[in-house]
Amino acid sequence: MRKRWPSPAKLNLFLYITGRREDGYHNLQTLFQFLDYGDTLTIEPRNDGQIHLATSIAGVPDEENLIVRAARLLQDTALMMGSLPQGAGAEISVEKKLPMGGGLGGGSSNAATVLVALNHIWNTGLTEDQLAAIGVTLGADVPVFVRGFAAFAEGVGEKLTPVSVPEKWYLVAHPGVSIPTPVIFQDPELPRNTPIRSIDTLLNCEFGNDCEVIARKRFRKVDELLSWLLEYAPSRLTGTGACVFAEFDTENAARQVLKQAPEWLHGFVARGVNVSPLHQAISGQAEYW
Repeated sequence: MRKRWPSPAKLNLFLYITGRREDGYHNLQTLFQFLDYGDTLTIEPRNDGQIHLATSIAGVPDEENLIVRAARLLQDTALMMGSLPQGAGAEISVEKKLPMGGGLGGGSSNAATVLVALNHIWNTGLTEDQLAAIGVTLGADVPVFVRGFAAFAEGVGEKLTPVSVPEKWYLVAHPGVSIPTPVIFQDPELPRNTPIRSIDTLLNCEFGNDCEVIARKRFRKVDELLSWLLEYAPSRLTGTGACVFAEFDTENAARQVLKQAPEWLHGFVARGVNVSPLHQAISGQAEYW
């Protein structure tokens, strides 16, 4: 049985804020695509019912870690359904590549990988809809990772419509700062009235990110990074940042720009994929990660 499971990054190819809700959250229109790059979770089944995280994250108590919370929520749900094998537990470790506060969805992806992998390992039989319902309680981005296909998202990001978009190559770069999401969404100058448009219209417009103007204003490193990348290719912020990405038609073109990058730029090259590497692993299409 597979022990190593992909936990891929995502990009927001565009992100528009169409209004502020009464509960304080924001309505969005965004386009998610996965990358063939990310963290790796190693999951070993246990027979004592315990969920143990072997690799803790500094500053995040295990009980608050999305990996542990996802595993326990799956246990609770499967137990209520009568489909949890006796003693079902797990030993989980994570090899982190994705930065925290980077806008690449690392924590949400980790949670989704736990839900999908343990549902498979424990044979609990939950449907994708049931796993996504658990996921949304952990974070608005978790369901897209659970479902595993590039998607147009609306609402707070939970209303998903699968969509196939060109699988381009990206140079993804981190400016060396972490941007807490509330810093962006609480800024009074954040655009909040972008018109609602159909997915067909949006796919035929130049892509943008309404959060970018605030990230560039408040974080000088983000502004410097985007200014440099824009000299070479269309580039923009992903999510609320701090990572930015430049898009290319070929891997070689992306790597040539990365070679020219100043020393302060830390980045990687990856391909955008419409089918998540996690779901390729589940279906047996991907043997290694």
